[in-house]
Amino acid sequence: MPSYDYLISARQINGKVFGGEPGPLSYIKIPSTSKSYDTSHIVKKKKKWAREIQGLADGDENPNSISPTGDVLIFVHGYNNDIPIVLKRMRQLRRDLQAEGWRGEVIAFDWPSENSTLNYLEDRADAAKVAHSLVTEGIDLLIQKQKNGCSTNIHLLGHSTGAYVIMEAFAQAEKVGAYFKSDWRVGQVALIGADVSTNSLNLTSDWSKPMFRRIMRLTNYSNPFDSVLAVSNAKRLGTSPRVGRHGLPDSHDRKAVNVDCGDHFKSLDPDGQPHFGSWPHSWHIGDRVFARDLAMALEGAIDRNAIPTRRKTEAGLSLQDAPRPQFMPHWDIKEGVRPIA
Repeated sequence: MPSYDYLISARQINGKVFGGEPGPLSYIKIPSTSKSYDTSHIVKKKKKWAREIQGLADGDENPNSISPTGDVLIFVHGYNNDIPIVLKRMRQLRRDLQAEGWRGEVIAFDWPSENSTLNYLEDRADAAKVAHSLVTEGIDLLIQKQKNGCSTNIHLLGHSTGAYVIMEAFAQAEKVGAYFKSDWRVGQVALIGADVSTNSLNLTSDWSKPMFRRIMRLTNYSNPFDSVLAVSNAKRLGTSPRVGRHGLPDSHDRKAVNVDCGDHFKSLDPDGQPHFGSWPHSWHIGDRVFARDLAMALEGAIDRNAIPTRRKTEAGLSLQDAPRPQFMPHWDIKEGVRPIA
C-alpha cells in the first residue's frame, strides 16, 4: 500500500501545473515517491484532506508528548524554493524527527518563491499575500476542527522568509473579527534561519503580539555564521539585524526562547549530512542533533531550559549533541494529560 505526503499549496495553477505566482490554496496528497506535484494530486474536499492527516497523527501517539492525541507540524519554507526542493526538505525533516523518536505528521505549506536571489524582494511581497490565504483558509480549517473537539496539537516551523509568513498570518488573523473572537490556538512555533528583524520579536512589537497570544512557546534557533542572513541584513544597510543570525532581542515575550546553534554548526562537515540549499542557512534539515532538540521542544514534556540538547552559557542556551533522558519512555507522560476516569 503506497504512502503519501500532504501539502497546502498557495501557488497559482497554470493548466495542469503549479506556477510561481500566488493563487488560491490547494490541498495536495502526493505519493511519497513522486518528485513533484500537479493538479492531479489535489484533494477537492479539504475537510477530507484534514481528516486523513488527523488520522495519521492520532493513530501513532507519542508517549513523550503532552498532546492528548497526536501532533502535526506544518513546515513553511523560505524564498528560493521550487516544488522538488520543498518536497525534499519536508521528507527529510520527517525522517529526521522520526529517527529521533517524534511520531507526529509533517506537512508543508508551499508558497511561490522563485529560485533566484534576484527575486528576493518580489518573494517578500508574495509572502504577505499568501499569509492572508493561510489565515482565510488554513487557519480557518484549524478553527473549525478545534470547534469540533479536535485535540490534535498543531505546530509551525518557519525557515527563512517562512518565519515572516507565519508571523504575518497571525497578524492578519487579528484583523478578521471571526478569527479574533475564536478560541483557536497553536502549540509550538519554531524558527530556523529566520529572516525577520530582531526588533519584530521585541516585547513591544505590535506585529508579533498576535502570534504570542495564540501559541504555547516560540523557539528561535539562531546561527551567527548564517551568511545568507548577512546578505539580507546588508540589503537593509545594516539597520535591521535578522533574528536567525543575531538571536532574540534582550526584551522579548516570556513565551520565547533562543537556542544559539553557532558552536554546534562550527563542528559540522557539510559533506557529512544531507542538506538542500546554502549550507550556513539550511543545515538544520538533515542534522540529527537539531531534530532531536526540535522533537523534544514539540513534545513539550521537558522545560525549555532543561532539554538535554541545550547547554546553559552566560549568553543563554547553546545547542549541543546529547541524548534524550534514558528513562523518558517510562515517565507515563500521557497519564498527566488524559482525563481522570
